Amino acid sequence: MSTPAAPSVASTIDAQNAGKYLTVALDNESYGVAVLKVREIIRMQKITPVPQMPEFVKGVINLRGRVIPVIDLRVKFSLKAEFADRTCIVVVQVKLTPQQTVQMGLIVDSVEEVVTLTGKEIEPTPEFGVHIDSAYLLGMAKVNGKVKTLLDIDRVVAPESLSAVLQSA
Repeated sequence: MSTPAAPSVASTIDAQNAGKYLTVALDNESYGVAVLKVREIIRMQKITPVPQMPEFVKGVINLRGRVIPVIDLRVKFSLKAEFADRTCIVVVQVKLTPQQTVQMGLIVDSVEEVVTLTGKEIEPTPEFGVHIDSAYLLGMAKVNGKVKTLLDIDRVVAPESLSAVLQSA
């Protein structure tokens, strides 16, 4: 009598990451953000700069009476910062600590679609052969023959940077 093999750690992680993702474009690449983290999508507006912030922190916006920090994902991912007609801000809920969550805006080139991913469509982040920080990646999804990078939005912005923005706002 044979016993079934225990599920691998990778397949368990992929199953945990299954669900709906909002896909956005940055420099002709697709990234996925868990839909449950997304609060709204707004068009670009005037961003008030905040002094002495990291380069990727563009400043803050006033969203219906709330001050929301805004980061440019292009700059965060070391891409050339530029705006186009479809550039927008995706407002997401970010968990700073287990007890504290904040809303913040992410500048993206465009919003693509909402996709539902199963655990089988998600692969773990590959080893790149060199040490890179992939802690903010949940995995890679295969959707209609294209690869989409799934982001752990809570880790995309280092909590220290986000805390500094909130304290100065």
